[in-house]
Amino acid sequence: MYPSSEHPAYGSFVRDQVEALKRLPDLELEVFTFPGGSVSSYARAGLELRRRYDGRQFDVVHAHFGLTIWPTLAVRGARHVATLHGTDLSHPRSRRITLAGSRFVDLVATVSEALARQLPRRRRARGVAVLPCGVDTSRFHPIPRREARTALGLDLEARYLLFPSDPRRPEKRYDLARAVAGEVPLLCLRAVDPYQVPLWVNAADAVVIPSDREGFGLGVLEALACDVPVLATPVGIAPEVLENLTGAHCGPFDLQAWRAAVEDVLADPDPRLEGRARAERFSAERMAVRVLEAWQTVV
Repeated sequence: MYPSSEHPAYGSFVRDQVEALKRLPDLELEVFTFPGGSVSSYARAGLELRRRYDGRQFDVVHAHFGLTIWPTLAVRGARHVATLHGTDLSHPRSRRITLAGSRFVDLVATVSEALARQLPRRRRARGVAVLPCGVDTSRFHPIPRREARTALGLDLEARYLLFPSDPRRPEKRYDLARAVAGEVPLLCLRAVDPYQVPLWVNAADAVVIPSDREGFGLGVLEALACDVPVLATPVGIAPEVLENLTGAHCGPFDLQAWRAAVEDVLADPDPRLEGRARAERFSAERMAVRVLEAWQTVV
């Protein structure tokens, strides 16, 4: 779960956490990435880890995504931590492999409380940390809507909604977002450079996130960090950060209710909400401190 030249958006939130950790004092951090997708790729990663770091002394080896636990076990003499992100617990095959590997991990973490509840009771009894990656509030911040649209070549006077994901991911429910948008143009983040995403968020009148499930739900926080209205189903972090927030809608998907919420937003010529303070509670910097504190509990 880390960006590459072929897939610059993949795992960009893990990179943001790494960069935030690097800014903490008295911490030396080494990053090892590899392309996943097959059993052989994980096996090669384990061999490369053993070759590259043989004789090196680490306090902690931290894996992101459950399947990645297995190659990291090649690094001996360190405490092992793993952050689970969602699919590693929801997909039946990945879940079996993840839970088997978790027996060898000193601390299992999830990106949300809701995801932690998907762990077996015996695993939860050993203790589970909640370690979201957090939102990069230095990159995601309010930008004047006209400025963002000018940079992207969008119509300055049109109304736009944003679906902040790749429509090919079925659990994100592009079909529901499309139904809500109706005649309003629906932008989406297919193959968008992560550093351009704040422009797309600020260019939209509202962000629409009708996901079936979310391990955490970073898209909600990115919208809030930009003070952009957001509609989301009550999964992941959404119920906590959107509660009683004027300009936001959080509830089970109901086409009539969601369209009414969109109409309320579009009635304002330049809709904004006061969401940044809520997003800052889950900033990448704060979450990095939480990760360091979790490491300190196992060392």
